[in-house]
Amino acid sequence: MAPSPILVRRIGQLLVGLFLYGVAIAMMLRAGLGVAPWDVLTQGVAIHTGLPFGLLTNIIGALVLLLWIPIRQRPGIGTVVNVLAIGPSIEVGLRAIPAPTELIARIGLLASALVLLALATGLYIGARFGPGPRDGLMTGVHARWGVKLWIVRTGIEVAVLGVGWLLGGTAGIGTLAFALLIGPMVNVTVPLLRVPERMPATAAEAATGVSS
Repeated sequence: MAPSPILVRRIGQLLVGLFLYGVAIAMMLRAGLGVAPWDVLTQGVAIHTGLPFGLLTNIIGALVLLLWIPIRQRPGIGTVVNVLAIGPSIEVGLRAIPAPTELIARIGLLASALVLLALATGLYIGARFGPGPRDGLMTGVHARWGVKLWIVRTGIEVAVLGVGWLLGGTAGIGTLAFALLIGPMVNVTVPLLRVPERMPATAAEAATGVSS
């Protein structure tokens, strides 16, 4: 049996979204104006270990996924693919994108990265295959212990940002722009790109609740 068009779209969105997400992170790194809190942590660890940024993104994602166990959070296939795919796509982006020297070019690269990041997030979350490990940690803590989601998110991101900065990661205007803008931008892209549930193909199916 051939896969349904909706399933094909979901898989395509997941893979394209995760690839573009990694490229967007690479763009922020090349802009050199500060990156998202989790990437500040990854930068700091990279400085002290000498390991590639993309590989460390995978490793940290896997370690975060282990933290899902005590909060009884179950990963989806998208969660696992997230852990495996973003690191390599970051490395592709870092090899393909040169670091600009002019400030205006760096600002433009940062702004483009944020737009692409919001688009990529809408694509992979809209595919409905499960959240990334970091987002799942936040929502899992919220669901497990009832702590308000914004408190959980702020607490975790401030903690990883602080540790990453102490380790030498780059926090700057890009970090602030990410904190202020990515939420409102994703609130637009996720509903816009969400793949709809499978709908009955005919009026008869809608009436009987049975689909072929």
